[in-house]
Amino acid sequence: MTSEVSPKDRFVTVYGRKPVLEALADYDLRVDKVIIAEGLRGPVIEEIKEAAADRAVKVQRASAHRVKVLAGNGRHDQGVAADVVARKMRPLVDALADPATAPRNVLLLDGLTTPANVGMILRTATASGIDGIVVPHRGVATIDPLVIKASAGVAFHAPVLRSHTAGEAAELLTEAGYPLYALEADAPDDIYRADFGDRAVFVLGSETTGLSEEVSERIAQPVSIPMAGGVESLNVASAAAVLCFELHRRKHT
Repeated sequence: MTSEVSPKDRFVTVYGRKPVLEALADYDLRVDKVIIAEGLRGPVIEEIKEAAADRAVKVQRASAHRVKVLAGNGRHDQGVAADVVARKMRPLVDALADPATAPRNVLLLDGLTTPANVGMILRTATASGIDGIVVPHRGVATIDPLVIKASAGVAFHAPVLRSHTAGEAAELLTEAGYPLYALEADAPDDIYRADFGDRAVFVLGSETTGLSEEVSERIAQPVSIPMAGGVESLNVASAAAVLCFELHRRKHT
């Protein structure tokens, strides 16, 4: 079964005049359309329109309120937004539809609301060859200019899998036969000794509130990262980097 793909599962929406200009200037990206608030004028707006025309990107006018809704950020959109095609982004349900091509190693983000952490995780996971990163629409920082900046632009190309919530993703993944592992500082088994099998999901939860109840109840096994020097734990993005490159090491040795 595949889902009816929502625009939110195909595009990354960037907002603000500078981010939109940067997206239009990057010919590695495919910009679907630019939306400008009605009545907005000025040199920068003309520059955006010219850059869009140079690339044959359609420009639409919409109410200022509509632009804010599309951008998802009422304070920083500056009346301009653009939909950028994220070629590897797709609904999680579609990624799981065919077991022969389903991702093997998956990260599931649960309650990570700091854009810098989400961006750095997207960059690290993509660099290490992780097959899919589940970024739910709710409960996790939106893939916006802050996340894109933290990812050094990798967010546009990352293998992002979308679901409504982390709980929904956990249910879909366990029903598809994936065991879920959670990073816990005091877990007896560490990531270097645990046997993860052919397919596995690694849940990255909030450093302050931990995992949501819907995800926590589906965890098959907690695993830890060995610490020295009296350090109790790592920032979630740092922990993700250690985990991702351990998985990369296993795949290539």
